[in-house]
Amino acid sequence: MGWSINFLERLAKGIAKKNKLKLYIGGLIITFTVVSLSGLTGWLIERLFLFFEIKNPILSTLFFAFILSSSLASRSLNKSILEILTLISKEIPRDKLTNIRQKLSLIVGRDVENLDTNEILRATAETASENSVDGVFAPLFWMFAGAIFWQFNHFMPGPLAMAWSFKASSTIDSMIGYKVGELKWLGFTGAKLDDLMVWIPSRIVLITLPFCCKAKQSIFKTIKDSWKDGIVDSSPNSGISEAIFAYCAEVRMGGINYYKGERKIKPIIAKSYPIASITSVKKILNLSFRLQVVWLLCFYLIIKFMNL
Repeated sequence: MGWSINFLERLAKGIAKKNKLKLYIGGLIITFTVVSLSGLTGWLIERLFLFFEIKNPILSTLFFAFILSSSLASRSLNKSILEILTLISKEIPRDKLTNIRQKLSLIVGRDVENLDTNEILRATAETASENSVDGVFAPLFWMFAGAIFWQFNHFMPGPLAMAWSFKASSTIDSMIGYKVGELKWLGFTGAKLDDLMVWIPSRIVLITLPFCCKAKQSIFKTIKDSWKDGIVDSSPNSGISEAIFAYCAEVRMGGINYYKGERKIKPIIAKSYPIASITSVKKILNLSFRLQVVWLLCFYLIIKFMNL
């Protein structure tokens, strides 16, 4: 997906020559092409799985599950964050933070060159929250959607086709979905499609995550406060994702960030709670794991009920 997007981006920029309309059309074509081909590839693999499932159900199911897992970023996200937390826990001096900042830059979009330990922890907490939704719960949701489609007709897009279609839109947004320079037009369609595909999953996380934590306030108030803090964010999804994890993990998020040198003030979320710490970031990872188990169990029961 990344190679295709890079190639098509260079091609579109060369043809458009900074013409806004042509860049917009180029972005539309990139999004349609990459998402469609990703979904089609997943659909073709599903046909092979359904064919071989008859001959060797155990082996084909294990192989299909292995391919499905490629759509989930849970393991890589946890590994990256825990690696940063381990380095911080070693009490590295202020002038030795270069290595930590470099590792952080691989999982966040903000500038990291001048971040101190507290700001590194805040960035880690925020990316753990947002990427749990973008990298785990959104693809899980579209897998479940595909599994439900299969209950009606096996020729419809299934879990892999839907997960890879989402993954394509998410990758496009990550690579060219920025409001700077030519990308403001070229990445517009991909960014909007990603927002649309994360819209429902982020709100299901908002409603379900409080059941996995022991917050000081009621579940209803946790959801209400998270919505109030998160909805003011410029993104229709990331603010809500960060807010619900902030209230459930009892950690403050938001503040001043820099993106390519440009200052941006993010709304303060859960301001009555303390700033991010190693413990609170680990708590976010733990909450994410618990919710994954709950989602898998709930959707298994839904599919089971539909087969009765």
